[in-house]
Amino acid sequence: MQKIPRIALLFWVMKICATTLGETAGDLLSMTMSVGYGVSSLILIGFFVVTLSAQLVTKRYVPPVYWLVILSTSTAGTTMSDFMDRTLSLGYAKGSALLVVLLCIVLGVWRAVEGTLAVDKVATRRAEIFYWAASLVSNTLGTALGDFLADDSGLGFAGGAGLIGGVLLVVVALTFATKMSRVALFWIAFVLTRPFGATMGDVLTKGHEAGGLGLGTKGSSLVLFAVLAVLVAYSTLKRSGDAAKPTAPT
Repeated sequence: MQKIPRIALLFWVMKICATTLGETAGDLLSMTMSVGYGVSSLILIGFFVVTLSAQLVTKRYVPPVYWLVILSTSTAGTTMSDFMDRTLSLGYAKGSALLVVLLCIVLGVWRAVEGTLAVDKVATRRAEIFYWAASLVSNTLGTALGDFLADDSGLGFAGGAGLIGGVLLVVVALTFATKMSRVALFWIAFVLTRPFGATMGDVLTKGHEAGGLGLGTKGSSLVLFAVLAVLVAYSTLKRSGDAAKPTAPT
């Protein structure tokens, strides 16, 4: 029951695209459409539950279903983080710290119960639930951390994206140049791609006066959705082609 895609370059490109879309789409619902953070969070958590239910009933990796859940964790994470940081007035630093603790708890319990955090070992329903719980918390944390870097640290949107991008390059270098745990490096990269997507989303949507490109939440969301749809279609066709190849005799 291997339902997680192979971790390669395409995975990370799609992850960043999906998390950036999650940022712009979450802001579109909560701010541009004036739904509010609390109501938006409830709507998007419901969307997450629906998509997760579809993922759990599948018996194999289905690219459209899997990436729809990733997208739902990103959109829900955006509004949940904003609700914590702004509506509940926790602030970005406290919100990030709280979510770091929560993510450590989820990963710690997962490690204690399953014996490993390796995603290629996610082969049971229980392990899959742990995986998606960690994904939801990490994407919520990524929004708070991205907002902290962009707003409170003084780096701005582009500076925050540049900093996270630099750290991700270090993770890539450690992957190829060291024997550091690949599981640890995966989760570091998995968490960091979310604030990278959050800051990149702000770069796309915010006005020029704020250091952004001024595309707005609607325009940015449409562009990112189109890109992600093309990548998902490619992933689906590639998987179908691989499955159709004859197995070499042994």
